[in-house]
Amino acid sequence: MNLKHYIRDIPDFPSKGILFKDITPLLIDPEAMNQATEALLKLIGNLRIDKVVGMESRGFFFGPLLASKLNVGFVPVRKPGKLPAEKISLTYDLEYGSDTLEIHSDSIRKGDRVLIHDDVLATGGTAKATCDLIESLGGEVVQCNFLMILGFLKGREKLNGYEVKSLIEY
Repeated sequence: MNLKHYIRDIPDFPSKGILFKDITPLLIDPEAMNQATEALLKLIGNLRIDKVVGMESRGFFFGPLLASKLNVGFVPVRKPGKLPAEKISLTYDLEYGSDTLEIHSDSIRKGDRVLIHDDVLATGGTAKATCDLIESLGGEVVQCNFLMILGFLKGREKLNGYEVKSLIEY
């Protein structure tokens, strides 16, 4: 099964000039979703994982599925104001401005081996900030795992030094 057939292009979303990669056709097809989950698990191989971290919001689709299959916990990384308990924050630069991410301060323990998952790696800012949050709590990022990479945006360069894997590359 070619998973690219389940990703549709939406021109000019969320703004003019952007070609958005929409994964909802993949999500509504149980066979495609199961195949994507199994293929993402194969990218992990025999790595020992203690936690799966997913970034808001599309990292919440496959992240919990991977955590369940690996029999480990899932940790959400969210935009400000979405997490109810004690948290740490990190503000990072974007191409035009900045953004902030938060994680519960008790979600990662010193020495935890962490898999980061998101649906897409674009410019890499969010993934790198997530790595920094995990490491500030004492965790070790063992892999950054994506459904797809938009290679032309060079996000992989921001993750230099981390193992980066994906099912699809554009």
